[in-house]
Amino acid sequence: MLDRVKEDTDLRMMRHCIACAREGVAAGEFPFACVIARDDEIICVGSNRAHRDGDVTRHAEMVAMSEAQRLLGRGGLRHCTLYTTVEPCPMCSFAARETRIARVVFGIYSPLMGGHSRWDVLADRSLSGRMGEVFAAPPHVRGGVLAEDVARLWRKAHPLAWGVIRWRGVFKLAPQTAIGAEA
Repeated sequence: MLDRVKEDTDLRMMRHCIACAREGVAAGEFPFACVIARDDEIICVGSNRAHRDGDVTRHAEMVAMSEAQRLLGRGGLRHCTLYTTVEPCPMCSFAARETRIARVVFGIYSPLMGGHSRWDVLADRSLSGRMGEVFAAPPHVRGGVLAEDVARLWRKAHPLAWGVIRWRGVFKLAPQTAIGAEA
């Protein structure tokens, strides 16, 4: 059970994350954004930069984790939470595990590409069991936070892309409860 303070912090940070995603949209990107925080202190933010930088690895989470490591040092993220508009992909999930992020909170699930709901990178205990010197224990993961607000932003910013993404099952507002079923 999530305590009230953590719940309030999660909501506040996700609202900030959504605001950052709006800024990214204004810069020509899709509404992916990330906030890294320690308790209720924002360490850094990142928005998607793949289009602007011409580099597919410039996901919002990668941008934010890179900046957070620069500010706090490589081991400095172990008490931090990564907030993101969409469930991190496997690339971002492996990086989160290696930076030792304690928690991951996201809005929309990605059952096709998600590093938690599809590929299980965020929860995989064998990574830390066999390579503990590289990968931390799995972070606590909380999905679906302000998912409707994130969906509204996607719908408004990129209505055609949002329709195709939803039709193809790339994004879901709730986790899969059984194969092919949505909660």
